[in-house]
Amino acid sequence: MCSARLIMPELNRQYHEGVKIEVDFNPCMKHKLVRKTVREFAEAELGPIAHEIDAEARFPLEVIEKMRPLNFFGLQVPRRFGGADIDSISYAITIEEISRVSGAVGLCVTVHNSVGVFPILKFATEEQKQRFIPKLASGEHIGAFCLTEANAGSDASGVETHAVLDGNGYIINGTKIFVTNGGICSIPLIFAIADPGKPSASASVFIVEKHMPGFSVGEIEDLCGMRANPVSSLFLEDCRVPEENLLGKVGDGMKIGFAALDTGRIGIGAQAVGIAQAAFEASVKYSRERQQFSKPISSFQSVQNILADMATQIDASRLLVYRVCALKDSGKPFSKEASMAKLFCSSAASMITGQAVQIHGGYGYSKEYDVERYFRDAKVTEIYEGTSEIQRMVISRNVLAEPM
Repeated sequence: MCSARLIMPELNRQYHEGVKIEVDFNPCMKHKLVRKTVREFAEAELGPIAHEIDAEARFPLEVIEKMRPLNFFGLQVPRRFGGADIDSISYAITIEEISRVSGAVGLCVTVHNSVGVFPILKFATEEQKQRFIPKLASGEHIGAFCLTEANAGSDASGVETHAVLDGNGYIINGTKIFVTNGGICSIPLIFAIADPGKPSASASVFIVEKHMPGFSVGEIEDLCGMRANPVSSLFLEDCRVPEENLLGKVGDGMKIGFAALDTGRIGIGAQAVGIAQAAFEASVKYSRERQQFSKPISSFQSVQNILADMATQIDASRLLVYRVCALKDSGKPFSKEASMAKLFCSSAASMITGQAVQIHGGYGYSKEYDVERYFRDAKVTEIYEGTSEIQRMVISRNVLAEPM
């Protein structure tokens, strides 16, 4: 815990003294410090309860309280708003290391920081930033981005939630489903249509506050994986939102949504790497201990081949994440690269966790072993923040638009 309390001040000092951020096959001391510190915190605070909170589908508020003063909820928020202001590779390492121990808590942190906080930082007025960012950065408020509905997900133009201008505010009606952090979010960003006749042109994003009349939270979903994250539906019934809570302007919804999702995909890619890393480490350990035919199964070529493939896939995944992080921090376009990282990392995580179950045999199919949880958690990384099919669409459109 002592080292965890030093992480953000030390990183801030190094970062603002001009430490150059590069993609390097040998991570700099700064990134090694991030990994070591976050890993120690995650193993100490989440490790002992990771199995329990998954089984009970319980959000670990006691750990979240410890994470708040350590800047986990303001990772890339500027220091003037109380954030840590770390670079994107440090951010990805942080998400990876939390997810290595608990994918569900890693999901909470990355969704809050990316699609919850980032759109406000990028598109809000200065007054909106002053109102919302400090409490989001401190973790006092938890953020979420609400796009998915019963008839809209991959097709954002199919959103049925609508916002009607009424005096100096908007009346919003609609239902959002499968909202990550839904059960605990205080500042959800709601994607809504202002003109049903022009859904894409009038798509808008509203900063909704939990105390607003007409806003309510549904039951926590009983999901296959990520069970410790309070995923729920959110209901807006004649919810009045003041005009000053409009993010950007009417019609900016698609632009804000795409920017948020591009950023969010970095975190999901890192999350997938963390889950895959955990499954790989468990498999190596088990293969050394498990005896068959009077010798450890790690001595069998078939098992060695699986472990070799796992290690290679994880390294490739991590480097794809680092590449998009470097592009983002350099101010260059990164939409294609974010989709590539998310697509590859999530697919690799699903494959690696499946192989981990196979190496563990019957034990891998038992809830007594963590690889069963990794297997369930990995699958959804191929679904949220844009399915794998959507990632391929984004990648192919970018590739076809590039000059030969």
